[in-house]
Amino acid sequence: MATTHLNIVFIVTLFVLGTTISAKEYIVGDENGWKLDFDYQTWAKDKVFFVGDTLVFNYAAGAHTVVKVNGTGFQQCNIAAANGIMISGHDVVHLQTPGRKWYICGVGKHCESRNMKLVITVLPQTLAPVPSPIATSSSGKLAVPAIYRFIVALFGSILFLFV
Repeated sequence: MATTHLNIVFIVTLFVLGTTISAKEYIVGDENGWKLDFDYQTWAKDKVFFVGDTLVFNYAAGAHTVVKVNGTGFQQCNIAAANGIMISGHDVVHLQTPGRKWYICGVGKHCESRNMKLVITVLPQTLAPVPSPIATSSSGKLAVPAIYRFIVALFGSILFLFV
């Protein structure tokens, strides 16, 4: 009987691990931020964006903007079809739907001449990977995501009941 319960716990644990989604925050341009003459397509090419993730655009307020546009607006650096203009200098964009997302700077010729434009593809949550338990913290110690700590505690508690 204990073996049956352990099998159930194991299956539930696998299910939880397989369906767990961990949202990620991306600082656009990393330490460079949102600035002139930076290659945002190269920055984005090795990243995988999922629904639930966020983009953070950091820049000097007043120097730039972040404008969400459609594909045509992106190609033509045209803000006429914009879905909003952000101006705070620390703009947070929540990726809420899958598909292509286009962002440009609406100041002067920053988009056309200075490469301030970003296009990404956002994937549905169901394809999101489970976070890796192998990461280390800044102190060099193993950084274990909260979900793994929860599952280990849950598994240990359930196992204790059947021993």
